[in-house]
Amino acid sequence: METWKIGDVEITRVVDVVQPFPATGLIPQATADALTDLHDWLCPHFMDTAGNLQLSIHAFAVRSGDARIVVDTCIGGKERPLGLPGAPPSTFLADLAGAGFAPDAVDRVLCTHLHFDHVGWNTVLEDGKWVPTFENARYLVGEKEWGYWRDAVDHYAPEAKGDSVLPIFDAGLVDLVEMDHRITDEVRCEPTPGHTPGHVSVVIESQGQKAIITGDTFHSPLQMAHPDWENVADVDGAMAQATRERFLDTYADGPVLILGTHFASPTAGKIVRDGDTYRFEV
Repeated sequence: METWKIGDVEITRVVDVVQPFPATGLIPQATADALTDLHDWLCPHFMDTAGNLQLSIHAFAVRSGDARIVVDTCIGGKERPLGLPGAPPSTFLADLAGAGFAPDAVDRVLCTHLHFDHVGWNTVLEDGKWVPTFENARYLVGEKEWGYWRDAVDHYAPEAKGDSVLPIFDAGLVDLVEMDHRITDEVRCEPTPGHTPGHVSVVIESQGQKAIITGDTFHSPLQMAHPDWENVADVDGAMAQATRERFLDTYADGPVLILGTHFASPTAGKIVRDGDTYRFEV
């Protein structure tokens, strides 16, 4: 596990799954030839020379004062499409507990959005029924995000709503929140729509230091070099591109630590300008 300190806030990456994934399966323009010029900084951490992304699916466990917050809950040990099953047997909950976040000690669970690989550990199977994993937590779901997914289906994993989202509503554990919701004095949401309509990133600010958990604003650092390339998982591609470009322009060459929700280790770094575009410096 990797851990970072942002002032008084502690952030720990807890991994569910890490595996290679063809870049063109997510970003069709990201062919091996098109990525050759990026090898010097994308390889070996985030991509191999054959054009496969090192795709990590992990949560961030955030300790802010007395609050224990889990940001995104991965796949959940559930059978899912795209060659992304939960690691069998999964050690995610044990690893989370080892970081000081046993399920019954978690206060808040924030889903940056409701795609299947961000909601999986919301629930566990008990006696044939999906029940909330974090029974003492409030699950924070964007009101705009739920407004979209209430009637829409994640076509990559249509079963995810039934086994990972609806049970937390049925248990009365969901708080629908605005896209700029503040969780603690040090942790707040920032609207980053496009990947999904209500997608948010998470801003951590403490003692003059700042970090941002990206959610799926970026699946890979290669999107910093090519924010205009299509991502097939974006609900609104034009809006997602505009959000990426605005994010890059805002945070490039600054002191802000960027924590990629799908970035393999080392996961955290800074955005720096690179001619007319950007790169990720770790």
